[in-house]
Order: sequence, then structure tokens, then C-alpha cells
Amino acid sequence: MAKKRRIVIALGGNALGNTLPEQMAAVKITAKAIVDLIEEGCEVVVAHGNGPQVGMVNNAMIALTHEDVQQPNTPLSVCVAMSQAYIGYDLQNALREELLNRGIFDIPVATMITQVRVDENDPAFQAPSKPIGKFVTAKQAKMMEENFDYVMKEDSGRGYRRVVASPKPVEIVEISTIRTMVNSGNLVIACGGGIPVTRQGNHLKGASAVIDKDFASCLLAKELDADYLIILTAVEKVALNFGKPDETWLADVSVEEAQRYVTEGHFAVGSMLPKVEAAVDFAASKPGRTALITLLEKSRDAIQGKTGTMFHQ
Repeated sequence: MAKKRRIVIALGGNALGNTLPEQMAAVKITAKAIVDLIEEGCEVVVAHGNGPQVGMVNNAMIALTHEDVQQPNTPLSVCVAMSQAYIGYDLQNALREELLNRGIFDIPVATMITQVRVDENDPAFQAPSKPIGKFVTAKQAKMMEENFDYVMKEDSGRGYRRVVASPKPVEIVEISTIRTMVNSGNLVIACGGGIPVTRQGNHLKGASAVIDKDFASCLLAKELDADYLIILTAVEKVALNFGKPDETWLADVSVEEAQRYVTEGHFAVGSMLPKVEAAVDFAASKPGRTALITLLEKSRDAIQGKTGTMFHQ
């Protein structure tokens, strides 16, 4: 029997929606695309982002502190853990249902609440830039800075938002458990946003940060010795000169070519750049590893080589 291709899928925000009702609807579509890959003979591990969700949880926790003065402020790392759990809950239920609907009864689905260690000396902590939560007034921002030690920044005349660091992941704390579950045939949901922690002796301390899901997914794929990293986004392929008259869609890109495009500044910092950097990192990490960037609904075609942008050595 041929060895199954091991794939780590990094789900973007469009695969999860922005509200609870949107997410419950979105995960049903997401589950179909993932089970398509399983029917294609792949062993799938699911990772995902949590930007809108952790912002929503953080807003709810702030509202609670306003209603009850005895309620302490909830650390961002705890908000990330909450978002991981409820996203995992919706995803694993949708995946289980889709598997059973297709007569696949031997693949258990489970969510691993995952801590991801970051370096406390990562320069990102000195320059927080990732906005989370809702817009507030200057007065509210001042109160948050004084009471919660938040870093607040004005955003294009729309008000103030909290900004946090986005350090690079250096270790997946629960990787041994995740690996054991995957090797046992489970469909595992892991590294959902990654609960950011720093090591203090034997203690793991939560950090006020969020971890880019593309870099966390890349690290997960390398640690699991995956064959493919599939980063799902809002476009079918990566483009050079995106949105310009000389826009060029990329189908097959070597690591060297992709690194040159990054150096030339073809990819936007807040959108495509981290995806390309993660794809290059994974593809360069070991011979035979391939990264793909494509649309959720095109993932099956991409693994067959019909579409998407493929990164390879």
C-alpha cells in the first residue's frame, strides 16, 4: 500500500468567517475541501488563524471588566486559548460530519490546544504592530493604556486600536502529542493561532502577542515531516505586480526565484509576504517538500498540479 502524502493545511480567515454564525456556515464548506484531500489519499493536519476571533474574545473580556470592577483583565494569551477551543470545536464537528456523510468511519477528529513558544528577545516585542480588537476613542485608549498597560495606536482617523507584537514561533510545545495523534490516524486540528508563551525555567508564561498562522503552520509542517504545506488564501495563485497592468500569475516557482521576488518587494507585508516567506521556508527545509498557495475550493486541484502556486527546491 502506497504511503499517504502528509499535508498541513493553513486555513485563512475566509475559511472561518468573522462572527459565530458566519463561522458555523464557513466550516461546513471548509470541511468539504479538507475531506476532498483525504479522499485523494492524503493524510491531513489542519492549522488555522484566529485574528477576528481573538479580537472578538478580547473585546468581550474587556466589556466584562467594565461591568464588574472585581473582574481582572484577561491576558491576551488566554483569549487566544479561548479562540483556539471554539474554532476547533466548530471545525472538528464539521469535519466529523463530512467524513461520516462520505462513509469514512475510521478517522477520528480532535483539536489540540497548542502553546507555541516565542523568543522573549524577539525584536517584535519592541515594536508591536498587529492591531486587535475594536476601535475606541482617545479617552478610552488612554484609560486602557493606564489600566491595562496596553499599547494603543491611532489608525487612519478611524480611532485607536490596541497593537501587539507578532513574534516568530520557535517551538511547538505539544508537538510530541500532535505527532503521536497524527501517526495514529487522527485528523488533528492544531496550532490555531498558537498560544504565545515564553519559557521561564520550567514555567511557560503567556505573552501579549499573536503568532502569524503561516509561520506557525510552516513550523508544524516541518516538525511533522509533512510532504506538503498548503496555505489557503483569497486568491487562486500568487501574483507579481498584483493589481497592476503587468500583473503576472505564478504557477511553478523555485525557492531561489521566490526569494528574489521577496527581495524585489513584490509582496505586501500585511497579506501575501508572510505566506510566500512561509512557503519558501518549508520548501527549502528538505528535498522533496512542496508548498502550495491557493484558494480553499481549489485545494484538490492544486494537489493534483492543476492550479495554485507551487514552491519547490
